[in-house]
Amino acid sequence: MQGTVKMETERLILRRHEPGDGQILHMRFGRDKEMYEYSGWNPYKTEEMAQETIRHFIDNYSNPCFYGWAIQFEGQLVGTIGAYDYKQNEDRIEVGISIVRGSWGKGFASEALRRVIVYLTEEEGISVVTAWCAEENIGSRRAMEKAGMVQTSFEKGALTINEKTFGKLNFEYHAV
Repeated sequence: MQGTVKMETERLILRRHEPGDGQILHMRFGRDKEMYEYSGWNPYKTEEMAQETIRHFIDNYSNPCFYGWAIQFEGQLVGTIGAYDYKQNEDRIEVGISIVRGSWGKGFASEALRRVIVYLTEEEGISVVTAWCAEENIGSRRAMEKAGMVQTSFEKGALTINEKTFGKLNFEYHAV
């Protein structure tokens, strides 16, 4: 396994995080409540949290089973994507992606996700890539479908985020 390697798509660069990313992620992600409305997870809420998250990424790049990318479009950081919780005995890994709100609806999520899925399955040899989203998160659902993932189950009321309850859609991609 190679871990996080630089990759490109037609429009995007997927690269390792750099120390300066923390401030950008705090400003563009951490301070925007809509960015974590359906996940409840906000590692960029404060500048200190954002810097610590980026340090964690950088410290783990020597691990060949660590996958964490910054997504760039025209030199600007527009998102993050990572793969985690690799279960070797099941040969499966979960992916998660966030795109800054100002870049929603431009196809960046599905483009980056599709590239990461190809990398994980064809180059890293992982058989199954999984992901999930809240039922109401239409953008994430569409991105997963466009990237070739298939919904495998629905869990009614499985997510409670900021005192709201959501259904959870589970998706998978199986290597051929």
